[in-house]
Amino acid sequence: MRTLKDAGIGETVTVAKITGEGATKRRIMDMGITRGASLYIRKVAPLGDPVEITVRGYELTVRKADAEMVQLAE
Repeated sequence: MRTLKDAGIGETVTVAKITGEGATKRRIMDMGITRGASLYIRKVAPLGDPVEITVRGYELTVRKADAEMVQLAE
């Protein structure tokens, strides 16, 4: 399944599932990245880490390790 890390710049995607567990999963969800949320990929750093996205009307920067936990709807 495709993850947030695999999404391209300028793409709008929908969250299907958040993998992981414990505090990391809770932190991702607290940032507004929940199932069904629409994410717009604004920028990706030259080495791929971090990824800047727009979620629920605000800009958010997510590390590559955290972006791998966000599975996208096809």
